[in-house]
Amino acid sequence: MTTFNDFGLTEPVMRALNNMGFEEPTPIQEKAIPIGLQGGDLIGQAHTGTGKTAVFGILLAEFLKTDREQIQGVVLTPTRELAVQVAEELNRIGQFKGIHALPIYGGQDISRQIRALKNRPHIIVGTPGRLMDHMRRRTIRLNQVNVVVLDEADEMLNMGFIEDIETILKEVPGERQTLLFSATMPSPIKALARRFMRNPEVISIESRQVTVPSIEQNYIEVEERQKFDVLCRLLDAESPERTIVFGRTKRRVDELFDALTKRGYSAAGIHGDMPQSRRDVVMRQFKTGTIEMLIATDVAARGLDITGVTHIYNFDIPQDPEGYVHRIGRTGRAGQTGVAITFVTPREIHHLRVIENMTRGKIARKPVPSPREAFEGLQRVAVDKLLLTVEKGGIDNYRGLAESLLEDTDSVTLIAAALKVLTKESDRTPVTLTEERPMRVKMNNNVGGRKGGFGPGGGKKGAERGGGLRGKSRFSNRAF
Repeated sequence: MTTFNDFGLTEPVMRALNNMGFEEPTPIQEKAIPIGLQGGDLIGQAHTGTGKTAVFGILLAEFLKTDREQIQGVVLTPTRELAVQVAEELNRIGQFKGIHALPIYGGQDISRQIRALKNRPHIIVGTPGRLMDHMRRRTIRLNQVNVVVLDEADEMLNMGFIEDIETILKEVPGERQTLLFSATMPSPIKALARRFMRNPEVISIESRQVTVPSIEQNYIEVEERQKFDVLCRLLDAESPERTIVFGRTKRRVDELFDALTKRGYSAAGIHGDMPQSRRDVVMRQFKTGTIEMLIATDVAARGLDITGVTHIYNFDIPQDPEGYVHRIGRTGRAGQTGVAITFVTPREIHHLRVIENMTRGKIARKPVPSPREAFEGLQRVAVDKLLLTVEKGGIDNYRGLAESLLEDTDSVTLIAAALKVLTKESDRTPVTLTEERPMRVKMNNNVGGRKGGFGPGGGKKGAERGGGLRGKSRFSNRAF
């Protein structure tokens, strides 16, 4: 069995990996790290969650010189959240060597970033647009960079960053190591590699099943106007510890947040139109468990590595198979199991079958939970609260009162009353959501592929525009 000790890494890097709990390398790490340590260019084809960030994090920590107070490494990412996340992991890997990574992204005050740059970071982790802003201002110079990483290159292509990437690569010295990571290798990414990389070694981590076996995948066929009540019933019946609900548009996320809050759920929304400061607060709350439910668009949640997510609810079916894989990959991580449930309207069943065929995973039909099942779920939560309180102790001050109550009332009646008080009532507050137009597969030779696409909108930018029907739908309280 290969271990990180077999790679011949320096002591500060090994100490950091041990502190982070790294033990056995993942397949991409086992294949890519030895090749990368030789200094050659590398293409790693692997999906999110395979451990690729640690690959280039280890290589950067090994190669960069702390006695040079210059930017020596650049990592390009598609989203702000991924930039922050990658920078955090690079700082952990480089902590004992003194390597400092700084995230640079749009939505944050650029003057604040300029001040942070005066601390002389060794690595910039940034989105292409904001990095180019700094290059134009000459607040970032790339003439001393010797390692460039393109992370989630296909996603940067989908978001329209390919020309920005080319502009940035032209400014980096030709004598450098270039590392490219991408879940897929469309033609423009191959062309980029041919133009800017030198005889790259290609490592492809294939899986017969694209989706993770540890994730239980289900779908519920439900009319658009009934989706929200079905979601609430699922939340009550399953009592997820930490969950992400995916919506197709920014408007959908905002409306779901308002509706769930009205019904008493602990939730927060995140999408691209929110100020970065607000997004940072929401992510901290979700990671620390202050809120139990994150409602997100695909773009906002792309690349987020959050442990402990037990359930994924696709309130709107994803645009394409890759989007589905990325969404449900937020759960079932680090050996844990997870549940992913997708809401599908009758007109979207064929779209679901395309996703199922291309991901080579079985998505089983699941019935809508009954009101009784939802109530039993709420009761289980109440019982767990009661038993946890018993386990924690600290209830001696209440024993005298309990004994006096037992003189007039039997114990079963008292416990039943306590459980009734603790059990959350199913909230049927009427809410209003804007209907979204159902997804349809374009019936052509590219069905399910990037070029064929799925309507409406196509592409990640279109996914957050807030398209769909303008009509409103008020959900009734009737059972389904």
